[in-house]
Order: sequence, then structure tokens, then C-alpha cells
Amino acid sequence: MKLNKSRITTLVLFLVFLAISVSDSIDAMSWPSEDAVLIRNFGVNNGGKPVLGIIFEGETNVLAAERGEIIFSRNKNDPASRLPSPLGAWTAVDHGDGLISIYCRYNDQSDLKNENQVNKELSIAVSGISGWSSREGFYFLLFDRRERRWINPAMIITPARETRPPQIISVTLRNEQGLVVQSNNLVQGRYTVVVNTTGGIPANLRTNPSVQYAPQRILCSINGAEVGSLNFEAVSARDGILMVSRNGLVPVKQIYANVPAYEAAEVFLPRGQARLEVIVQDINGNSSNIVSQLIVN
Repeated sequence: MKLNKSRITTLVLFLVFLAISVSDSIDAMSWPSEDAVLIRNFGVNNGGKPVLGIIFEGETNVLAAERGEIIFSRNKNDPASRLPSPLGAWTAVDHGDGLISIYCRYNDQSDLKNENQVNKELSIAVSGISGWSSREGFYFLLFDRRERRWINPAMIITPARETRPPQIISVTLRNEQGLVVQSNNLVQGRYTVVVNTTGGIPANLRTNPSVQYAPQRILCSINGAEVGSLNFEAVSARDGILMVSRNGLVPVKQIYANVPAYEAAEVFLPRGQARLEVIVQDINGNSSNIVSQLIVN
């Protein structure tokens, strides 16, 4: 089939537009800091609750991750500042399509002066101590108000390459009475697989090696069949309850019941031999695994 010149021109313009759109969607945002220390990432079990964004430490400029409209900004001189706020001084930026970035717990004074819009990498504030923070830094979050969920920034911002795979510190089984099983000889019944793990260390972000980082995914299988998949891509809000994805949405208080570990799966073990495998993956596809051979009576 022959295409006339007009159709060819239209096709070329469409392909160019498509390429630009795809490129923008893949690499639309940037990290909100060039040199801050990453001390908590999304999903970390922080005292029985998940970190819903990224926590940075140190003296640095807080940068807008992408251009957008300022929809809220709270400083120390605002009348509402007399009320206690866990976020301290904070700014929210609307990027369209329901996506909002939030910059908080920085120095009490914003760098913004009556602006309604921000450009990508514009300085919003200087890191500091405000709200529920005890050391200098700031807190960065992404919220999808259409889906009512907090999003792992690494799902949108090009993730930092990690120099080592995730580490599995321990895997334990807890029976229906809530007791940790100390032996590989078990009785038939239901068990919770509790995984203590830490993600890899990013190469292009300075990090504190003493702090644990959440991985991207924890997979559990029994005799080769998947029985649990805990994902750290988003935390949803349903009727005031935070939910995380583990074979469907599960209340956060259940997954994060063990500190600093995660309840990665609930399984029923029938009599016989069982091969339990746990795989932990990071955002870049690096993985580690551990296998336990169980005898169920």
C-alpha cells in the first residue's frame, strides 16, 4: 500500500509526538536533592509503621522534583503554624493527573516568595529541623490523590543504581499462637513467614550504612508455588486505614507488626516435606534468596 506525502508527514509527526511523550513520562522527575544523605526509603519498617516517602539528612537545598502548581505552603509565620504539625514547615506541589509532591520538615522558612508555580529543580527551601524530626534534613513524599495512595518515588523518579543486592538477615515462622518456631520440624497448620531484610545501597546517593533500607519486593514460595508477594510500590488509604499490597491489599498494621521485619506471607503447611524459599528484590532487579527445608508432621 502506497502512502501519499500528506499521510507520511502525519505519521512522522505522530511518531515524534509519541516519542516525546514516552520520554517525558519515563524521566519526568528528578531527586529533590543533589547531595543529601538518604537515611530512610519508601516502605521501611519504622517502629511498626511504613515510611511513606524518602527521608534525607544533612544541610542541602530542597529542590522541586518537577514543575507544577503550589497548592499549599506552611511556614513558621503562618497563622496556622501555632497548631502542631508532624510535617513541620512544608510545601505541596500539584503536577497534574492527580500527582502531588510534598516537601516537609525543612527549615522553618521557605525560599518561595508568593510564587504560584515552580520549575523543575527550583529551590523550595533549605533543609532543617521542624515537625516530627530530630535531626537536620527533610522528608519527600509523592501522593496520587486519584487513587488515594502514597507512591514509592523510585517508581517515578529514575532509581539510583544499587551497588549490592538486598540482604536477608533472617527468615522465621510464627505459628497461630504467635510463637516463633525454633526448629525445622513443624506440626501441620498455618504459619506467618516473617522476613527481616534490607535493600541494597544506591551508588549515586551518599548513604548511612548503619540504616536499613526497604527492598522493592519480597516473594515467598512453598515447593516452587508462590504463596506470598509483598510489594513496596505504594501504600493505599482506604477509609482511613493504610493498606499495602500482599496478594491483595492488607492493613499496614499486619505487615509491619514485627519490628524491623515484615510479615511477607501466611501459609498452610500440610504433612510432608516442604521447601520454603524467600526471594528479596530491589528496584534494579538485584535479588537474594534463602531456602529452608521443612519437615511437617
